[in-house]
Amino acid sequence: MSQKVLLTGKEIDIILHRLACQLIENHDTFENTVLIGLQPRGIFVAQRLKEILTKEYGIDNLRLGCLDITFFRDDFRRGNLPLEANKTTIDFVVEDKRVVFIDDVLYTGRSIRAALTAIQSFGRPLEVELLALIDRRFSRHLPIQPNYRGRQVDAISDERVQVNWGESIESDAVYLIN
Repeated sequence: MSQKVLLTGKEIDIILHRLACQLIENHDTFENTVLIGLQPRGIFVAQRLKEILTKEYGIDNLRLGCLDITFFRDDFRRGNLPLEANKTTIDFVVEDKRVVFIDDVLYTGRSIRAALTAIQSFGRPLEVELLALIDRRFSRHLPIQPNYRGRQVDAISDERVQVNWGESIESDAVYLIN
């Protein structure tokens, strides 16, 4: 098994700042916008973006939630091991809000389809956008594309993209593993 570094910690930081600026361009003060990090790994991206938006760009009223999609996936019963759900933390209603789903890697699109179903429990959003740190563009099973992408990666089916975060592993990096 070999691994290739796709992004270093510094490159991830630059990309997150660019994504934050793109969000500001489209959502201005975030008055009617909420960010939803998809559990488990999208929450790291979402928390970093929130930190950049609040500390560096002065966005004060930014609402961030965490959405667990485990039991909304269409493949959740296919494994032999019992699933462990993550925690959903959304302390606001998304009714008539602009929702931005945030995930680390967009691969088949099935996680996003599950998120679209799961978010309905919190109201009917006015619109939904998708931000992905890594877009594996040739791997879709569903017609889902990100509105905001950090980096596009052309990986073949037996390759895997792994995103490491300093919060859970020693340092930030993105690897292509085959």
